[in-house]
Amino acid sequence: MSPVRVPAPPPPAGPAPVAAPPLAPGGAASLPVNEGKVCRSPISGIVVRVTAQPGQQIQVGDGVLVLEAMKMETDITAPVAGKIRSINVNVGDSVQGGQVLVEFE
Repeated sequence: MSPVRVPAPPPPAGPAPVAAPPLAPGGAASLPVNEGKVCRSPISGIVVRVTAQPGQQIQVGDGVLVLEAMKMETDITAPVAGKIRSINVNVGDSVQGGQVLVEFE
């Protein structure tokens, strides 16, 4: 008698998506920010180096700071050319993905 092949059952479905809780009044998302003039964090992590300073003139792609996440360093570069108005983080700060790190004039 030959072996019988039985297909494997489908994997169990993952958990249902959960809606994010609403932000508290006055939360960061409620602040008006000119999106073309900011650099946001692409990941959550810790600021390990700030390589630019307010008032500095930079070009697209110039490094402004370095984040560490999962023991890997990520260079954060300027998305626009211009003068840095403010750097909103310091070395050692914990940042979240989407957080505004740098504002440009």
